[in-house]
Amino acid sequence: MTSTLTADSARDGAVVAAQALAAAGLRAGERVAIVTPEHRGTQQEAALLQGLALALALGALRSGIIPVMINPLLTADEREYIIGDAGPSLVVGDGAALRSLFRADGAPVELAEHPLARPMHYTSGTTGRPKGVWTADLSEAESAALWSEEQRQWGFDHDDVSLVHGPLCHSGPLRYALSVLLAGGSVVLPGWFTQEAAAQALVEERPTTAFVVPSHMQRLLAADDVPPSPYRLLTHAGAACPAGLKRAIHEWAGVDRVWEFYGSTEGQFSACSGPEWEERPGTVGRAREGRRLFVDDDVIWCEAPEHARFSYWRDEAKTARAWRLTGSGRAFTVGDLGRLDPQGYLFIDGRREDLIISGGVNVYPAEVEAVLGECPGVEDVVVFGRDDPRWGQRVCAAFTGDADSDDLRRWGHLHLAGYKRPKQVHHVSDFPRTASGKIRRSQLADAEQ
Repeated sequence: MTSTLTADSARDGAVVAAQALAAAGLRAGERVAIVTPEHRGTQQEAALLQGLALALALGALRSGIIPVMINPLLTADEREYIIGDAGPSLVVGDGAALRSLFRADGAPVELAEHPLARPMHYTSGTTGRPKGVWTADLSEAESAALWSEEQRQWGFDHDDVSLVHGPLCHSGPLRYALSVLLAGGSVVLPGWFTQEAAAQALVEERPTTAFVVPSHMQRLLAADDVPPSPYRLLTHAGAACPAGLKRAIHEWAGVDRVWEFYGSTEGQFSACSGPEWEERPGTVGRAREGRRLFVDDDVIWCEAPEHARFSYWRDEAKTARAWRLTGSGRAFTVGDLGRLDPQGYLFIDGRREDLIISGGVNVYPAEVEAVLGECPGVEDVVVFGRDDPRWGQRVCAAFTGDADSDDLRRWGHLHLAGYKRPKQVHHVSDFPRTASGKIRRSQLADAEQ
């Protein structure tokens, strides 16, 4: 059911992919859009295509070409917006296009030792339109520092076998998999996550490491016959992990083998070992290597090394808001709220304004509202999150106007990726507001369900 990609096969595939990209006319600094292959055909077919997508991303990066990773669950309109904004020289939109790159003949291409940039991922925001996170002007020395930092943080080496849980369109699973391959290890690819496939891989493949979001572990540990943990390192991030689930993960994998990190598509902030969390429940740890954390007016800032810089593609204003000069460098924020204890341990008090994190995937209400607001008969719409025992949060919507709830559901089904569609829809006469007129999303979330 799974497919394994070794460092050697990834390297060989990267060479072939780089030759195909060069033959297609792509040069350093240009972009190739890759619609990742999860949820295509059978799980086995998707797993094999995942291996090709990883090799393509690696070959592109080591040629200085930027892979733009696109979620296969997006609707055609959502996908076309990202492709139009990113301006790729080549779009690899399906399995046939992906396979064709590995059958093409091309002149030899010399690859850099390290990737020369980061993959480009689109992340939404309060403007309602996704923005690309762009890093492509690093020197070779800075690129080496960027990628070796990840390997040092997690101690990856040639003996590691990493089981991929999340889709490669997201930055965490892709970065983790590429880092293991660059360290000489192997990656086990399932096609897409299921509890059954993960449990089987634990027994048959004996992975040594994995990156997961809490919902993966919740689903795995809920099974009656969970196999023993084979991991030397189990790393989780992407959403808040409830204390009960956190302790269950510690018990299953061993507290000394579990780490959590706090980061975003834009960059990494902190890391926390299992024992540190047990001493300070709720913390996400201290600043990662080469970083300094500080909190200003409750907003978390991270002073980062030069190799960790980024910008928002074609959005100088948003980039300027994300960065500020400090006495010893530059710091960035993604708008999350938190506090530091006297020992420098970070605690998250609030995610980016109104952000919904469902199954480890960010859903921004402004983006969903912009789409649902176009539904005929809808006057105004507010999207908010509610706690969900399986996914952490679920997407919900309240609206005013002459449309009915089924109209809004059908519109969402046509125009939004599945994970962005409201799971609960409420027709209301008006929205609860503050004295200044701001909508009280939390009050909507707490209303009778």
